[in-house]
Amino acid sequence: MSSAQPKKASRGGPPAVRSSGTEPPAGGVATIVDVARAAGVSISTVSRVLNANTQVDPRMAAKVIRAAQDLKYQPSRVARSLRLRHNRVWAMVISDIRTGPFFADLVRGVEDVAYESGYSMFLCNADEDPLKEAAYLSLAVAENVAGVILTPSGSETDLSLLMSAGIHVVLADRRLRDPRADTVVADNVSGAEQAVGHLVSNGYSRIACITGPLSTTTASERFLGYRNALSHAGRPLDDALVRVADFRESGGHLAMQQLLEESHRPDAVFVSNNRMAIGALQAIDESGLTIPGDVGVVGYDDIAWVGLMRTPLTTVSSPAYDLGLESGRLLLSRIEGFTGAPRTVVLSPSLIVGASSAPKAITRRGPRRSGAVRT
Repeated sequence: MSSAQPKKASRGGPPAVRSSGTEPPAGGVATIVDVARAAGVSISTVSRVLNANTQVDPRMAAKVIRAAQDLKYQPSRVARSLRLRHNRVWAMVISDIRTGPFFADLVRGVEDVAYESGYSMFLCNADEDPLKEAAYLSLAVAENVAGVILTPSGSETDLSLLMSAGIHVVLADRRLRDPRADTVVADNVSGAEQAVGHLVSNGYSRIACITGPLSTTTASERFLGYRNALSHAGRPLDDALVRVADFRESGGHLAMQQLLEESHRPDAVFVSNNRMAIGALQAIDESGLTIPGDVGVVGYDDIAWVGLMRTPLTTVSSPAYDLGLESGRLLLSRIEGFTGAPRTVVLSPSLIVGASSAPKAITRRGPRRSGAVRT
């Protein structure tokens, strides 16, 4: 009884997958393997047909197309984008979504550009955490997005993974030392100078500063503006009047408590973002002091509820929506082929004056809890 000899593989490519009909797979979702098996061809042949390769024999191509139709095969969007090296999706990675209306407006500006240009967008919140941020940047590479708009969590944010993958990136609101990225920021130094200069001109003498983490350019630039304004007024920097917090309410609350415990407490405070300003206002209110009779206050980044306060807050308004709009436009220009040197767009903030920083000469002690929000 003779034994069967194994057949030699045919030359000229991988062996075809044996056909077993065009029944839908058990799982209900057909794969490229199922199509190849149904058509009796190799997986690579299916791939060439589905990508419109004209070198495939027309009769074989017809079998593949018929099998794909019978199986209701849908190509993987992610796999297709990897082959074509482009995707109609942007990723936006922001440092902390809880900052409030500022980032909401910035995201809206980016989204408007993306939508009008035929792109979708997904949003990631890094929570001021470099490791979380790095994970989201890796996800953007894995999804092969067309571009990324990023507000860095700190000065050490690494763009190398995006750059090596050929993914365009625009920095919004915060700068990095990396010279390869387009950047859109507000003039934080000027904004802080306006805020502190306003307090100086209104007669405040001991002006404190509650700043965010100095590893971020927003905080370091606003602190520089604070120092510049004091210098222009001929006043020395007093380290006892400076507190570094975390851009959050709890940090602003603790920092203000510490400042009020100083033997020679401040008569005004510049708070470099409005989440910390909320905490600072609460601390002033809890101490039984009035705003601005005891402590003048200026915040940073406009927020909707300032008009609801008994003593409306003076604040520096950053053009958040325009920051997003310009960031989206720069990213779109890169995707569409612009290859020039990295660009930096700087937008101007504006000071919105409320009663919380009224001139000392006309302030009067108001009722306690003057910083509270009306209900």
